[in-house]
Amino acid sequence: MQDLMQQLGGLLVGAIPTALLFIVLVFAYQFLVQGPLTAALARRRALTEGAMEDARKAVAQAEAKAQEYAERLRQARADVYKVREQRIKQWSAERDAALEAARKAASQKVRQAKEEIDAETASARLAIQTSAAELADLAVRAVLPLSLAAGGSR
Repeated sequence: MQDLMQQLGGLLVGAIPTALLFIVLVFAYQFLVQGPLTAALARRRALTEGAMEDARKAVAQAEAKAQEYAERLRQARADVYKVREQRIKQWSAERDAALEAARKAASQKVRQAKEEIDAETASARLAIQTSAAELADLAVRAVLPLSLAAGGSR
């Protein structure tokens, strides 16, 4: 057993440089590879998360602008409809005023024509009455000389 212990002790003493080299390699790996790699990954993760956060903010801003544009579009359409409605009302009022003016003008013309016709009728009646009186006079003169000549007396 002593032999075994001596062999084991010899193996352990022979393994010390390998163990020291392994420990040095682990520390070298830690400082030369693991540390910079972890830092690079952390920076990359931070940049990626920052970019993702920036993208989320950009999407939120785009949605807000889209909603703002949609609201402006709705407002513009409402304004256009209001202006259109006002113009239609204005045109209707102008049309009604023009129709009323045309009705008044037509009514005035009809009234003037009626007055002219009444005046012409009165003039014609007067002319007929005058002519009737003259015709009656002529008829009486035409008939009377005959009746006087026939010997009739009154």
